[in-house]
Amino acid sequence: MTMRHLLLGAAAGIALASGASAQEHTFRFQSSDPAGNTNFQLQKEWARMVDEKSGGRIAVEMLPVETIVAHNETQDAVAAGIIDGHFTDTSYFAGKEPALGLIANPVGAWSSPDQMFDFMETGGGKELMNEMLEPYGLHFIGATTPGLEAFVSKVPLDGVDDLQGLKVRAPEGMVQRVFAAAGAAPVNLPGSEVFTSLDKGVIDAADYNTFSTNEAQGLHDIATHPVFPGFHSMPLIEVSMNKAAWDALPEDLQQAMTESVREFAQYQSQTVLENDRAAAEKAEASGKVTIHDWSDEERAKFRGIARTQWEEAASASPASQKVYDTLTAYLQEKGLLTE
Repeated sequence: MTMRHLLLGAAAGIALASGASAQEHTFRFQSSDPAGNTNFQLQKEWARMVDEKSGGRIAVEMLPVETIVAHNETQDAVAAGIIDGHFTDTSYFAGKEPALGLIANPVGAWSSPDQMFDFMETGGGKELMNEMLEPYGLHFIGATTPGLEAFVSKVPLDGVDDLQGLKVRAPEGMVQRVFAAAGAAPVNLPGSEVFTSLDKGVIDAADYNTFSTNEAQGLHDIATHPVFPGFHSMPLIEVSMNKAAWDALPEDLQQAMTESVREFAQYQSQTVLENDRAAAEKAEASGKVTIHDWSDEERAKFRGIARTQWEEAASASPASQKVYDTLTAYLQEKGLLTE
């Protein structure tokens, strides 16, 4: 189905909806996660939270990835009213505005979800998001994240110095540039090749996923020195919706939506963290895995190295510079960034 057909269908839907009661709102949100994914199952809980907080006045239907449009087309689809909102990795839309890539995953910036949530709430993050999204017809409601990714390694890693010469799987873009700046030797490999590449010695370590996912996929059987909690990557998952639809909501329902995202973010990150901690305890109890937890000082060192790459990314657009300035000011205020 073409975008033109979808637009015509959306227009028809809006016309039909105009006769509905002003006290009833039904929204369709498309996720960037597939139906069987744990994160999508959690997102369905958010829909229930919205229903409860709005006293049944808002009904949200959560749709898995690719249900209506491709994962990288949801921003246009939300703006056009084809879908009402999305749960998605903000970095998918960095092609339109490079700053979205920088704020989506400033590699090395965060040591916990709560740090990112605080930045979004009190450090200027949500204001930046709306400055970037509202011109495209979207309103940013709030941010969530599955949590900080763990780091898979076959060799002991206790700090930045241990990254020197490390052959690490890292995707292209910011993650790869930051690891290269830290002295590692990044290798671009698809996720499907991580296990065999570790097993055969093609790589020593890998940027991959959360601890529990890594454990479930058997990565710790061959890479017995994971870093947990991780120190590098944590994606921002935005919850945004059509701005006109948002503006049409009464203030109390806007507040209900905002509170639901804030509470969901804690619920999701805590659920994943509990799964990770349980998996970590099991792995350590096996006697075959040694978990490495970097000190605050080593995390700050890595963050300082990452900053050089954020600074380069800041030159991509005026909005990117503003993201960089706001982010580094927050990190310095919180004592999270080395000079």
